Amino acid sequence: MSAERFFSHWVAPARRRSFLDTLGLALPVLAALTAIAWRISGLAAAAALFLAGGALALVLARRRATRLDRAWLIHRLDASRPELEDSSALLFSPPTTITPLQALQRTRIADRLDQASPHDLVPRWSKQWLLGLFCVAAVIVAGALLWPRPGEGPPRLAPSQEGIATAPGLPRLVAQNLRILPPAYTELPKRDSAKLDVQAPLGSRLEWTLRFDPVAQGPRLLLVDGKSLTLRRDGDNWVAGLTLDRSFLYRVDPAADRGPTPPLHRIDAQPDNPPQVKALTPALTVVKAGQHSWTPAFAATDDYGVASSARLRITLAIGEGENVTFSEREIPVSGTGAAQDRRFAPVLNFSSFGFSAGGDMVVQLIVRDNRTPSPQEVRGPSLILRWPSARAPESGGLEGMVNTTLPAYFRSQRQIIIDAEALLKQKRALSSDRYLAKSGTIGNDQQILRGRYSQFLGGEEEGEPELPTADAEHHFDGDGHDHGPPVRHSPGFGAPEDVLAEFGHAHDESPASSLDPETRAILKKAVDEMWGSERELKQGRPDLALPYANRALRFIKEVQQATRIFLSRVGPELPPIDPTRRMTGDREGIGNRTLQLVGIKRSDGPAAAAWRALEGDAVPDPTALGNWVRANAGRLPDPLALTAAIDAVRQQPRCAACRARLQGLLWTAMERPIGQPMPRQRPDAMGARYLQALQGGGS
Repeated sequence: MSAERFFSHWVAPARRRSFLDTLGLALPVLAALTAIAWRISGLAAAAALFLAGGALALVLARRRATRLDRAWLIHRLDASRPELEDSSALLFSPPTTITPLQALQRTRIADRLDQASPHDLVPRWSKQWLLGLFCVAAVIVAGALLWPRPGEGPPRLAPSQEGIATAPGLPRLVAQNLRILPPAYTELPKRDSAKLDVQAPLGSRLEWTLRFDPVAQGPRLLLVDGKSLTLRRDGDNWVAGLTLDRSFLYRVDPAADRGPTPPLHRIDAQPDNPPQVKALTPALTVVKAGQHSWTPAFAATDDYGVASSARLRITLAIGEGENVTFSEREIPVSGTGAAQDRRFAPVLNFSSFGFSAGGDMVVQLIVRDNRTPSPQEVRGPSLILRWPSARAPESGGLEGMVNTTLPAYFRSQRQIIIDAEALLKQKRALSSDRYLAKSGTIGNDQQILRGRYSQFLGGEEEGEPELPTADAEHHFDGDGHDHGPPVRHSPGFGAPEDVLAEFGHAHDESPASSLDPETRAILKKAVDEMWGSERELKQGRPDLALPYANRALRFIKEVQQATRIFLSRVGPELPPIDPTRRMTGDREGIGNRTLQLVGIKRSDGPAAAAWRALEGDAVPDPTALGNWVRANAGRLPDPLALTAAIDAVRQQPRCAACRARLQGLLWTAMERPIGQPMPRQRPDAMGARYLQALQGGGS
């Protein structure tokens, strides 16, 4: 047997015993620490500590086992086997380095060693340490299991802090505790508050535990809005519970209004804010040469945590002008990072979505928080990836400004047709009201598009188109031929300038003036068809609107043949100044510049009246003021503080400090007055003479 095999054979049992003995010593310590972490920080912290401690124990056990090396084996063999004659080292010496006498001695001790077993060298178990550590760990684990967490078990009452005078025979609050149990989705621990004024998440369970001396008969929790919460007896204590759905003020009434008025306490409900989504990628990105994928990045944050999965809405627009095809789909994406701050960075391969040159890819992240029930859903900002077309842009040396006939927002007529067809497919699944609302929404889009095209007709085509042939006024000659509606001549005086008013439009520099008559006529037909489509859509009849919309699309494609229009660069043309009226004081034809001041309706009437009453020596009306606070609670900076100040003045009308506090809160709560117009400065002697001269009143 070689020296290495001999060493492995004799040291393996000892190393195994040392490894297991170390793990046995670490196990009770690890169990005690895990129980303490679970009790203090919860299951997640306990699991993390157990995994980290287990890994550390394995490393230490392995290092302790590897300390049993060749020197240890030689020492153990010489100490435990006298017949080896302190010659164990010869067993591990190479044969070429020993003398014949040493070789003979090596053969003799090898024969003697064959009669022994490697298990004779195994170290003993650390029984005393194992027993002691297991006993201590058992006590710690039992204590951790039996020790109540904050918010569990019977509450510990704190001394009352009401600070009111006691009356003989009347019960008073002597001990108190308020337990807050947040909703499960917040993952916040339960907690006890020694004070009766707390802040808690919306939806928390509040549990009061109160003690009175002497024993109360019918104590209550009185809310400022007039409601009350009855306490029930539990031994020497009185308890009550409430689910927090809003912020409120209350007081503990132990004697049913027979003693001094207790102070107010405040409960602030902290709402669950919706998630916030922030784009980490620029809003517009252009595809680079050789790029085959895109990775838009978003950051989603929430006060109690964002769901680990979200949805990515992808909209593709492929094509140009009216030849644009739209497609929309949603894919699930997973986030990374902590629940309160997640990162979403999906990889979008162009080939998977059919994205090609000349198109746009718009992505939008849709996330939810962990609120239950009814999680809050938020849509993040849209990011655009643009793949420019391979066609080179046109250029020219013409003067003026060049506009395309159909801007980018004219690409939606085809989308209106797509939306109308999709709505027809959903008709059976939608209620009549929902169907009509969706059709009206598409009709509004058609109205906006019609108005934009009408800009190229001078803006006069915003109204209805001409009446149908059967209802319009027509002119027939003697042979019965229809010559259409009669021509309406403008009331001119025969001047050459009136020819334009009679047969054309005076939009000299408007977009309409840049259209040739043929293109203008086709665009007019498109606008008329859009009006018919809009009419049917707003009446909830998308099936009847589709023919109009398709004809409008056909006319628009004909208008696309006129690819460019040219607009001149000219400045504004102001009316000429009449020099004959300068410095004459002639005010004929000049409008009156005096503006009539109209009173502004304000909603702070009760607050203003109360403020004036407090400024004087009167007592404000607390009922009217309380109604005003409830009606305007949404815009007030702190309605609960204002309600508490009103209650203090109601209880002590002559308290100067209470009146001053209420007056200060009212001043900050009322709307700011609008700045008054400054009166004109009175003219001096020279200015007065000048004005009199202008009015013809003297020199």
